[in-house]
Amino acid sequence: MNYQESLDFLYHALPMFQRVGAPAFKKDLSNTLKLCERLGNPQNKFKSIHIAGTNGKGSSAHALAAVLQEAGYKTGLYTSPHLKSFRERIKINGIEIPESEVIAFVEDHQSYLSALKPSFFEMTVALAFDYFSKEKVDIAVIETGMGGRFDSTNVILPILSLITNIGMDHMQFLGNTLDKIAFEKAGIIKAGVPVIIGETHPQTAPVFKKKAEENHSPICFADQSVIVTFDGVDQIADQDFKATYQIQPAFGKLRTITLDLLGKYQMKNLPAILKSLERLKEMGMDIRDEDIAEGLSKIKVNTGLKGRWQILGKNPLTICDTGHNTDGFNSIFAQLNEFNPEKLFLVLGMVEDKDHDQILALLPKDAVYIFCQADQPRSLPAEKLMEKARSHGLRGTSIPDVNQALAFAREKAGSSDLIFIGGSTFVVAELNEL
Repeated sequence: MNYQESLDFLYHALPMFQRVGAPAFKKDLSNTLKLCERLGNPQNKFKSIHIAGTNGKGSSAHALAAVLQEAGYKTGLYTSPHLKSFRERIKINGIEIPESEVIAFVEDHQSYLSALKPSFFEMTVALAFDYFSKEKVDIAVIETGMGGRFDSTNVILPILSLITNIGMDHMQFLGNTLDKIAFEKAGIIKAGVPVIIGETHPQTAPVFKKKAEENHSPICFADQSVIVTFDGVDQIADQDFKATYQIQPAFGKLRTITLDLLGKYQMKNLPAILKSLERLKEMGMDIRDEDIAEGLSKIKVNTGLKGRWQILGKNPLTICDTGHNTDGFNSIFAQLNEFNPEKLFLVLGMVEDKDHDQILALLPKDAVYIFCQADQPRSLPAEKLMEKARSHGLRGTSIPDVNQALAFAREKAGSSDLIFIGGSTFVVAELNEL
């Protein structure tokens, strides 16, 4: 097998949520457990941090990995979905898993996988754990795919759990109320393992407290003890931007923190990131304040993270972001409004199984819309999205190809305008400039 043949097997022989949605989602860990048993239970051979949440779990995972790398630890990082390359999902110290490892895994286990018929995600999790175990990582940061209780990653026993927040997303799988969704995310809370909760909410806090109590797990609501305020984004060099935050009370010697992730919504993620690092230090990990400051200022450099409030160009300012649910859009547009552009151009695409009306109701009626669609089966056709948008008073044009839609926006926009591309992770993934 070559690498492309290995990928073809993974993508087409096994159900993939990214492509087919609901049929790939299972409320059952048995396949993952069988795969791990076949591999010698690699998930038990390295320390791990487990992260769940509706929004911010990817950014938080990359932030913790960046700091741990800076502190000198050999750090595994498992995230999903990928934007450009399958290998983005599995990294050690920011370096993607080699093609040869993917090929060897498929060759060694193809017959077994064909018989077991695990989902694409179940297989990818097993591959990641096998790779981290073979490479003897000091610690791995593991992001859940969706939910927590039945997520394939939930076969690990981490040294720390982190739940960023709870919002209304994937309701058809996780439940249609915040407390039901919180119950699913709380499934990553393990017996005796400390858990950090990013945001306190009256509907979800009791769910987390109850689960932590049942498991005798120390629990900390990060936003109750750390207050973070956003100072703004400054341009350090031609294409180098940094976001600055104030922390109260001071975190060791740190009162100000600089991130190379520019979305103001990182303000919500930082308390839990900082409390997680504090807890890891209490456990005996050698993490200095300098490592934290340096790691957080180099998240993209250390881990290769893309698509989070990423600036693609200036004159006009062009920004993309992978936020794709109601809470994500609220945060994005709060920051876009601060730019006060002469005209706002939105290149927008969505997947079929989202609450389109709830999201479209949030969007500004005076923006110029270019509706597009990612080239994958779950995409909502651009014409259909445009029709739905019209019922909310949103006007624009339909150009299905993402890059052609961006080119059209750039032709129409002036230097004092702003172009935003988003609505779906898959739309951002197809940008040639990413």
